[in-house]
Amino acid sequence: MCDVTQTTETPAPPASARTPRVHRAWSVAAVTFVTVIGAAAFASLPGLLIDPLHEEFRWSRGTIGFAVSVNLALYGLTAPFAAALMDRFGIRRIVALALGVIALGSLLTVWMTAAWQLVLFWGVLVGLGSGSMALAFAATVTNRWFVARRGLVTGLLTAAGASGQLVFLPLLSWLVENHGWRPASVTVALSALAVVPFVWLLLRDHPADVGLAPYGGEYAEKPAPAVGAARRAVTVLLKATRTGPFWLLAGTFAICGATTNGLVRTHFVPAAHDHGMPVVAAASLLAVIGVFDVVGTIASGWFTDRFESRRLLAVYYALRGVSLLFLPVLLAPAVDPPILFFIVFYGLDWVATVPPTIALCREHYGEDGAIVFGWVLASHQVGAAVIAFAAGAARDLFGSYDVVWYTSGALCAAAALMALVIRRSDPGKIGSTL
Repeated sequence: MCDVTQTTETPAPPASARTPRVHRAWSVAAVTFVTVIGAAAFASLPGLLIDPLHEEFRWSRGTIGFAVSVNLALYGLTAPFAAALMDRFGIRRIVALALGVIALGSLLTVWMTAAWQLVLFWGVLVGLGSGSMALAFAATVTNRWFVARRGLVTGLLTAAGASGQLVFLPLLSWLVENHGWRPASVTVALSALAVVPFVWLLLRDHPADVGLAPYGGEYAEKPAPAVGAARRAVTVLLKATRTGPFWLLAGTFAICGATTNGLVRTHFVPAAHDHGMPVVAAASLLAVIGVFDVVGTIASGWFTDRFESRRLLAVYYALRGVSLLFLPVLLAPAVDPPILFFIVFYGLDWVATVPPTIALCREHYGEDGAIVFGWVLASHQVGAAVIAFAAGAARDLFGSYDVVWYTSGALCAAAALMALVIRRSDPGKIGSTL
């Protein structure tokens, strides 16, 4: 008589699930990198359009800044729903659709004649499309395809946006300066469309689609498509809002967005032009920020794998605040060594905050970490939207951007203190509270 016992075993991978010499996760990461580079063209354009639109249509800088603020706000508010929709319909479909919407919105601006059309085309359409291409996309790819090296990959994918800025800013500024802003808008539309075939043919939603385990992890079957994507995004938000780390992460990231996308990316070129610097030279400085941002963000991902994330955030925000306080006295007609030092220093810190912020979302909220990060990113873009409008209005009111630089420096100091208040998570309890 034999004794028969039942055991629970981990499903074995299919015969095709062998570890290749170069794991497929790295090719998926490469496609994601290229996709974000292509999509980054639209993010490079708003700061170059403020003066041309003001001169052609006589719209105030506050009005133009409002359109940019709508774009930035929708970019953030769409992100958590996009992360949930990727769980429901797949990464490829959502990203391809988003790129198409970006192209449509950018192309329609060529025929606009009223300010409300700028808000609709650039603010709403491009904002919705870009929100689906937000950093939640990078977080979703990283969480699905990587177990080991997550911090490094997050840094690489985050740096892709800066690389896109590097590629497109000099070209777009040259087009705006020599041929007007309309060819630049068409270039943005075509660059977004050009990426769609790469996404559709090369990107895969899950390692199980190709019979592989995640890089550094164990094989698992692909989960069934999630239903109720919008409901899940809202449910995750409601749960997260009952925890202290969410509010601290959202607050620090709102200041991050205010001092990068909302302020420097949108208003640095017109602010430098106010001091007599040529537009192409100012845009080239932003491109140099992109160069050093790649270095800084990849390094931040490496640091995130090895050091405590909240302390990294505190250092990043403190250094950023100090640099902004010095900027008003550095701007000049010529590109002198002091402004180059600012560009290098600020570039290294530009989105270095992203890898530790994603790591803290994952640490505190587990499988919901990507969606929680989507909501934290929403606060990033709301902060960017507020400053994009407020900085333009301040320029109209005071005749300069100085008060905005000083205020932003003080906000960064507050963000550094907030980061230090975030407590470590309890490994046995997801979503710890203060």
